[in-house]
Amino acid sequence: MSTYGHALYQIVFSTKYREKILTKAGREDLYRYIWGLLNNKNCFLHRIGGVEDHIHVIVDIHPTNSVSDLVKDIKLACSAYIKEKKLFTGFAGWQSGYAYFTYSKEAKNNLIEYVKNQESHHHKTTFKEELICLLKEHDVEYDERYLD
Repeated sequence: MSTYGHALYQIVFSTKYREKILTKAGREDLYRYIWGLLNNKNCFLHRIGGVEDHIHVIVDIHPTNSVSDLVKDIKLACSAYIKEKKLFTGFAGWQSGYAYFTYSKEAKNNLIEYVKNQESHHHKTTFKEELICLLKEHDVEYDERYLD
């Protein structure tokens, strides 16, 4: 018997020191690259988006993948890709941590719209404010010292 399951995730991670260096021009190339990585791991990407200092990934993760290994693989591969292609001037890497949240399949369309609207959303809200809101919404305990 094969392994079956459904796991809809929102994964969020940011640039090192929250540097605002993910320029709009290079983001589409980066997003295509991440889509390819996820596809190679039998994950289904619903939407990827973000702004200059962070990325949101809405994805069904195949049961053979762990979230931590998947995020580690994405960050390592993307760092090498960004440096090789010189996508973002001054890219120093990703912050060591990340956040992830699970959702029911009924939430998928709202999540996709949320990620589509990241640029307008961040005209009003900082990444830290957004992250705290997500953590509270999902009852995740956190230490504010590690959110900067």
